[in-house]
Amino acid sequence: MAAPTTSTSNRVLRQEVLGSRRLSNYWWATVVSLGATGFLLAGISSYLKVNLLPFADPTKLLFIPQGIVMGLYGLAGLLVALYLWMMILLDVGGGYNEFNQETGYIRIFRWGFLGKNREIEVGCRIQDVQAIRVEIKEGLNPRRSIYLRVKGRRDIPLTRVGEPLPLSELENQGAQLARFLEVPIEGL
Repeated sequence: MAAPTTSTSNRVLRQEVLGSRRLSNYWWATVVSLGATGFLLAGISSYLKVNLLPFADPTKLLFIPQGIVMGLYGLAGLLVALYLWMMILLDVGGGYNEFNQETGYIRIFRWGFLGKNREIEVGCRIQDVQAIRVEIKEGLNPRRSIYLRVKGRRDIPLTRVGEPLPLSELENQGAQLARFLEVPIEGL
């Protein structure tokens, strides 16, 4: 997938953050939807004794227990698919990081789930930023993230969740941000 877009002027740096609208999420939502629909149609076919699938003949299955189990798997799969499509539709995790030297303010915005926390916004003053922290953890569950270290607060994550960024992109983004905010970079 393409790198997150960064727009900059002399005094404002804005980084777009990719949320749930990734190619891999579209792929898995489609695969789960198709598989779950097949299971559900197989369960219904075994009950009605009418073949609803063009590539198989589930009418020969006994409704109890195979047809019921396949129907339940299909329903469960469709619920998972609905969840995945809702995540994509709502673009959960998507948003932007805006560093504005004109106003002296940093705004980090992300989309969340429906409800009172649909819009998640964190802000702070640029003068409160102590450093940019880069975290690189390799292994079975790799993590490559950039954090904003702010006085009197926990570190604020700035990168997307899920797919780790390539090392070169992580280093470039961290260095660009540290130069723009005129703070040190930690962890490289």
